[in-house]
Amino acid sequence: MMSTPDCLLIPMLASKAAAGLARTLTKTRLHNWGYMHISDDAFLIASELIANAVTATPGEEIRYQCSRDIAGVLIAVWDASPEPPQARPVVELTLDTLDVSKEHWDDNGGRGLPLVAALAASCGHTPDPTGGKWVWARLKP
Repeated sequence: MMSTPDCLLIPMLASKAAAGLARTLTKTRLHNWGYMHISDDAFLIASELIANAVTATPGEEIRYQCSRDIAGVLIAVWDASPEPPQARPVVELTLDTLDVSKEHWDDNGGRGLPLVAALAASCGHTPDPTGGKWVWARLKP
């Protein structure tokens, strides 16, 4: 784990628990920086980026970064898959089409990446020279 006052970089297991850990770590950072007013957006972005990494590389190592610089707060997630993130078509849900079964609980809607793009000042993905990719979003404080 690399941690400085302005950067947290932590490896974690690509599991359902990863998003909760990232939200907890992000909350502490945002509080210390005086940026709690962007916490809801930051939590949602962290959760969505981690959910995509867990889907791409289940049970493998992912890395979570929360940092700040002059341009704002950067939330980024690395996973070992070289495939760029793909927004799924947004599906209009009704009570008849909503699948609430345990195995499909998170598969309804396809709104994750469009939400990240709407909330972030900028977002994208960058191949990592050592393999895999970073998917990132920047928030303005």
